[in-house]
Amino acid sequence: MIAAAARSVPFFDYRRMFAPEEDELVAIFRDVGRRGAFILQQDVARFEANLADFLGARRALGVGNATDGLLMALRATGVGNGAEVIFSTHTMVATAAAIHFAGATPVPVECGADHLIDPAAVEAAITPRTRAIVPTQLNGRTSDMDALGAIAAKRGLAIVEDAAQALGSKFKERRAGTCGAAAAISFFPAKVLGCLGDGGAVITGNDAIFEKMCQLRDHGRSADGEIVSWGLNSRLDNLQAAILDYRLKKYPAAIERRRAIARIYRAALEHVGEIRLPPGPDGDADHFDVYQNYEIEAERRDALREFLKSRGVGTTVQWGGKLVHQWERLELRASLPSSEAMIARSLLLPMNTAISDDDACYVAACMREFYR
Repeated sequence: MIAAAARSVPFFDYRRMFAPEEDELVAIFRDVGRRGAFILQQDVARFEANLADFLGARRALGVGNATDGLLMALRATGVGNGAEVIFSTHTMVATAAAIHFAGATPVPVECGADHLIDPAAVEAAITPRTRAIVPTQLNGRTSDMDALGAIAAKRGLAIVEDAAQALGSKFKERRAGTCGAAAAISFFPAKVLGCLGDGGAVITGNDAIFEKMCQLRDHGRSADGEIVSWGLNSRLDNLQAAILDYRLKKYPAAIERRRAIARIYRAALEHVGEIRLPPGPDGDADHFDVYQNYEIEAERRDALREFLKSRGVGTTVQWGGKLVHQWERLELRASLPSSEAMIARSLLLPMNTAISDDDACYVAACMREFYR
């Protein structure tokens, strides 16, 4: 065993988002700058086309960030004042914020054993005011879209996906972002496909929804430049689009690297009884996971976290250790005991392409040492 503090495996090193590709990224910056191509230029259009092609989607639109994107997707699908929208409480507060600023009431429900929205809880929460379901495709895994789709079809509801963490993941060969009326994706630097700042995209197969989202992202302007509705200012920066288009070409390799790390963690930890691991990359034919995060449940979570810190291993607790309904000032009053028990045990292990096989084995060895 390596001595305490002899090694460092940070949870995420943002410098690694730049240093290994410095020459290529500087070349992109120079090219964009020399062309004076800063707002909605060819780089955005090219990336949107390539992203849609990667997803097998009809339409993709670059926006300023995924929170704005989710708000636009909700408004474009008709969610507004007086509506209720059901979402999993195990998500970033941005999911609920987008629902709130669309004019609707966020209705949090339980997550299931895989930490994703529980379809049974969704059905139980439907009221005459319910207009949409927002599944968060969390940690790089897509929800059971067959079950959610059946509920939505039976009750006449829209599905708007929060696919911020799930670009490239699939449920039964349908990619996250293509399973509902519209979806939002994030390109925050720590995402599997990240840029060097804020960025996002919205996805849809519906031309009317697409046109509305185009207006919403650019001050209500139509394709001919006329102001035809109230809109926002949330355009994907052209430089970030150029960076994302460059990285999209290498994206399948990044996904496979994360899946390889997940295999190492599973092989090393699956027999540790005090830990509950996320689904493995090879054990479920219906799901293809991209492992944006590696979220475990662990007994004596806080003590384990301190022990790993003493061994140079960085971890984090997602959402600051609170589910959305637990932020009291948001006044989303709910009792969701299953999700509350889960978040008290939840811990994210290092998961990114900067981690070596040896790093992953070291993290697992430290965890086995703690539980011995």
